[in-house]
Amino acid sequence: MTPAAYAVLNLTALAHNLRKVREYAPEAKIMAVIKANGYGHGMLRVAETLAQAQADAFAVARVQEGIRLRKAGLHTRIAVLEGFTCTEELDDLLAYQLDAVVHTASQLALLEQHDGSAQLAVWLKLDTGMNRLGFSAAEFNGVYQRLSHCALVQQPINLITHLANADDRQDAMTLKQIALFRQTIGNVPGERSIANSAGILAWTAALSDWVRPGVVLYGISPFPDSTGAQLALQPVMSLHSRLIAVKPLAKGDTVGYGCRWQCPEDTTLGVVAIGYGDGYPRYAKPGTPVLVNGQRVPLIGRVSMDMITVDLASQPDAKPGDAVTLWGEGLAVEEIALCADTIPYTLVCGVTQRVRLVEAEG
Repeated sequence: MTPAAYAVLNLTALAHNLRKVREYAPEAKIMAVIKANGYGHGMLRVAETLAQAQADAFAVARVQEGIRLRKAGLHTRIAVLEGFTCTEELDDLLAYQLDAVVHTASQLALLEQHDGSAQLAVWLKLDTGMNRLGFSAAEFNGVYQRLSHCALVQQPINLITHLANADDRQDAMTLKQIALFRQTIGNVPGERSIANSAGILAWTAALSDWVRPGVVLYGISPFPDSTGAQLALQPVMSLHSRLIAVKPLAKGDTVGYGCRWQCPEDTTLGVVAIGYGDGYPRYAKPGTPVLVNGQRVPLIGRVSMDMITVDLASQPDAKPGDAVTLWGEGLAVEEIALCADTIPYTLVCGVTQRVRLVEAEG
């Protein structure tokens, strides 16, 4: 039986999107970012698909994500973007042959104190303006020298930074970050990585030895003024449910918690079996589009845990059991994000475990 709420994953689109990244960065190696359960798409299936499509490496946020990939049989290079915080995590990085991003003095101390014989591939992170993780430009030379003389660290040291405003093509911050990164590291040996999804698509100056595509691999635009389809990307996830009730409403009737939405005229209400308990955004506004039998109808009333309500005035023949699309073909997830005052990342990452993930056939 088809579940009430389910998401269809087009894994062929993943491979297509990886090819598009290669078109934008033909000289770079690709470190595919598959953290947060593959942006909600299922980390293992995403990794297997991208490995077959010849991604050069993977990036995850945390050590346990990397271990899970190794235990699943993935042999591709894996970098852990948050690095490690304790000896136990450092031991795991070594045992499972995971790269570590080094971004704090406490990590340096752990590396220098470790007495193991194995070596760890590291990415030294320079903070060029994100002001989150990483060493300042003033700290760089000292840190680089310490890592260069650390027996545990595989040489040469790789170098990485993260762009803060690359999704704004008009913001000069990105070029300033790139310039600071290059000026600070100079000609020291080691591979470089600067560009995230927006950096790959909009800032050729950010292209270096490695690029780190994230959201674009899933067919989603990193820019607030476009959709993935407009960038020749193919969305991987579509979210679906069905009508479970249809009932008449009279002018003046209110709908949902808080009674904030009131019928301006007689209409027909549709109840859809999906809500914030499934990951549909709680703050989607009345008027947010929903596809019923492929046709747009507006959301009305507040989003509930298990249900949303829609105005079926334009769909007089709609009935319980009819197909509903929350985002997918004809309704971009980027549009839904705008209606909920959020970003599409939060929507695909927020799909909950009770939503069944189904791989598209063919």
